[in-house]
Amino acid sequence: MAHFESHGNPVMDSTKKRKRKRNTKNLETAQLPHKQEDDLCEEHLPEEQVGEKKRNTEEEREENKDKDDDEVKKVMKIGSGSGIMATETFSSMSLSEPTMNAIKDMGFQYMTQIQARAIPPLMEGRDVLGAARTGSGKTLAFLVPAVELLYKLKFTPRNGTGVIVICPTRELAIQTHDVAKDLLKYHSQTLGLVIGGLTTSGEAKRLVKGVNVLVATPGRLLDHLRNTKGFIYKSLKYLVVDEADRMLEANFEREMNPIITLLPKRRQTALFSATQTKKIEDLARISFRETPIYIDVDEGRKRVTNEGLQQGHAVVPSAKRFVILYSFLKRNMAKKVMVFFSSCNSVKFHSELLRYIGIDCLDISGQQKMSKRGPTLSNFSKAEKGILLCTDVVGRGLDIPAVDWIVQYDPPDKPKEYIHRVGRTARGEGAKGNALIFLIPEELQFLRYLKDAKVPLKEYEFDEKKLPNLKSHLVKLVENNYYLNKSAKEAYRSYLLAYNSHSNKDIFDVHRLDLQAVAASFCFSSPPKVNLNIDSSASKFRNRTRHGFSFTDPYGTKAATP
Repeated sequence: MAHFESHGNPVMDSTKKRKRKRNTKNLETAQLPHKQEDDLCEEHLPEEQVGEKKRNTEEEREENKDKDDDEVKKVMKIGSGSGIMATETFSSMSLSEPTMNAIKDMGFQYMTQIQARAIPPLMEGRDVLGAARTGSGKTLAFLVPAVELLYKLKFTPRNGTGVIVICPTRELAIQTHDVAKDLLKYHSQTLGLVIGGLTTSGEAKRLVKGVNVLVATPGRLLDHLRNTKGFIYKSLKYLVVDEADRMLEANFEREMNPIITLLPKRRQTALFSATQTKKIEDLARISFRETPIYIDVDEGRKRVTNEGLQQGHAVVPSAKRFVILYSFLKRNMAKKVMVFFSSCNSVKFHSELLRYIGIDCLDISGQQKMSKRGPTLSNFSKAEKGILLCTDVVGRGLDIPAVDWIVQYDPPDKPKEYIHRVGRTARGEGAKGNALIFLIPEELQFLRYLKDAKVPLKEYEFDEKKLPNLKSHLVKLVENNYYLNKSAKEAYRSYLLAYNSHSNKDIFDVHRLDLQAVAASFCFSSPPKVNLNIDSSASKFRNRTRHGFSFTDPYGTKAATP
């Protein structure tokens, strides 16, 4: 089992770190909230220390129970105005009776900060450009005004589509559709969903009958705008673009521009995202008919991630990355864990390998059909514990309950992607969660970019002597299993291509990688022969725009110099 310790210094010299002696006694004083000591270290304490530690922990919990309950009540006190919650109630907004009844059924009384600040101007017909961290209630912030608008206009199916909400992924679109369904519970207006993976003919029939509130992904929406006869969208009153920064990546930008051109100009528009960039401002210029109201509920905060999130990094030798991941997951089988990878092939291989060696897990990637991704995500969301291996297809916007750990096995391309990934945990007022990012020694400078982006990380260490000796077993397993061997080669190749596609070559330089060590992390005794054309393949690996980022531009908002 990997043995981790906590240190406050976010960046340290890797040479000094390797030479320093490990001090297991620090486990007794390490400040790792939310049972991180148990999660990471307890297995390798001497038995008497474990017993004493457990007794002390139980006594402390009992002594502090009343105090903790009081603190929870303070944090969760409705209307306290602290954290993400606001003092205003939904009833103070003069909402219609059907909407208020639905909100009560959903269990909400007080609004979040983004809801309290965005709903009033949106209900006045103003355009809004909103920035709020994940888990802050953005969805209701734009849906409540949308439903109220159609209610007041007495929209019916014969009027066509009055509201369009555009989401970057199918999963986020489905989740937004579900929230809209709950909000429309007592209304007569119709609701529809158009996303990739569903039949266009069935969607077209529903659109022709009349869908008042339409939730869509960009590609499928553009398809219907161009090709579905009888789709009435000229009466559009309200357009929402959720996760707007994601929409500006290359594969969405070429769809968003014609969508904006085709839709009626006289409409209300709302753009929402967890981060704001120069590219969003560009979209705003073509989307808004007048200067929007800019709302940033996180402005002035010292950190851009959720308050209850404890974050750390571990400097991991490339060759031992998988063994350390295995040890971490083995110790946290009773927790709910999400592990992010850089490619679909890597998700596929690692999920297969983990199952072979006795760790059950789920997996989601962009290569999978919606018929598999949907049920998998639903099962993981409902589960109290479990492991989900995934790509960034689930890295944004999705509300997955009670995730204990976010592990970034492969580092993200930019700080903003890190922020979106860790936003899957510690969502909502008073919620808590943990995040861990694996970095090989050559990648340590990425921590400086995270620090400039207001992302505070502690350092966790592992004791190599206490790692399980699995190398020969794993190599033999992959060597002798044809399908696993093929999967490992594809994952190895995809890892290198993904690495080469990173925008900051000063940190993520594929030519500096020790391929022998990389191969070892994929359970090969030597680098396998794979078809690689690194330089020409890099730009094609991820079909999206790469923008350079620097210490003064941590979100990657400035274009890279040619």
